Amino acid sequence: MKNTSKLTVKSIENNLTFKELKIEHICKPSLKNSYINISHERIILKTPKVSSQYIEQLLLDKESWIRKQLLKQEQKEIKKVNLEDEILLFGEIYSIDTYEAKELKEYLLKLKITNKENILKAYDKFYKEYAKNYFTPRLEYFSQHMDSKYTELKFRKMKSRWGSCNSKGIITLNSELLKVKKELIDYVIVHELAHLTHMNHSKEFYTLVNRYLPNSKTLEKELRNIQIFIY
Repeated sequence: MKNTSKLTVKSIENNLTFKELKIEHICKPSLKNSYINISHERIILKTPKVSSQYIEQLLLDKESWIRKQLLKQEQKEIKKVNLEDEILLFGEIYSIDTYEAKELKEYLLKLKITNKENILKAYDKFYKEYAKNYFTPRLEYFSQHMDSKYTELKFRKMKSRWGSCNSKGIITLNSELLKVKKELIDYVIVHELAHLTHMNHSKEFYTLVNRYLPNSKTLEKELRNIQIFIY
């Protein structure tokens, strides 16, 4: 096999250098197949006990896919704010002194110990309370128009999903949703309400979503390019 790449194995740290890419290699003899996972710009390769030539060829075969995944992660929209000075609301950054953030400012002023942990708790409290006031009427609006009756609405700060709906008709919305545009919030609400009719992601499900949000495909794509945890 012609050597067209530079692959260096560091046995102590289990790291590989493939061209300019840094790859964490985890060898598990019990595995039957090899896997490549890319998360937070980390490339992790899991394999059974194989030769360096096998790894090199695998990385050559998967190089295009790896680079595409890395590019997608780089393009994810990330917005950061200065804690205690700013707040992210509906996709816009506001000063802590604006009307929109007055409750948050009150929470912060009441803190006895102003460390980062307590400051973030104040932000979380603000978002959860704000979520109740904003999400509830939006959910009611679309519930009536879609004739989809839910049993309960809950609010949580979730790590990996914007919302959920179970078979009991309980809809849970991520309080972090307040950080994205209002159109995207509406998409998540309609998405979860549609699950009351179709508890899957079938063609019928997306047809129902698109009936009430004709640009749903565009909104879904935009939402996927936004990381949930901003701070």
